[in-house]
Amino acid sequence: MSEPLQSGLTATTRIDVDHDRTIGFMGEECRVYSTPKLLYDIEIACRSLVLPHLEPGRDTVGTRVELDHVGATLAGMWVEITVTLAEVDGNAVSFAFTARDAIEEVARGRHNRYIVAVDRTAQRLKAKLAKATELEAAKR
Repeated sequence: MSEPLQSGLTATTRIDVDHDRTIGFMGEECRVYSTPKLLYDIEIACRSLVLPHLEPGRDTVGTRVELDHVGATLAGMWVEITVTLAEVDGNAVSFAFTARDAIEEVARGRHNRYIVAVDRTAQRLKAKLAKATELEAAKR
């Protein structure tokens, strides 16, 4: 762990809005940054901000998102996502974020994550998979 997590940490990540990050259902002329891809990029930016401050074997998982996607960013443009660690409450961490392209703000909101032990999370998921497999087998 390099230094303790404290509110106020901030980082900005620049994302090139390539073809794979855009919607296609309105045709080529209307290819814009899709909300699901924007959300994914925000989650990664938040995780990347805190990860260097965590002990080895720890990571974060998303638990809540409030996202206002207020502007369209065309394919080929870039977006800067700025995330700020707003609150640390034990293992619960909350972020405020904004996203801007070269013209305007395109998103803002809040995102919550929870710090977990990767090995314990893997064990819990493995147990859930075994239970789901048992339930599925019982249906047959």
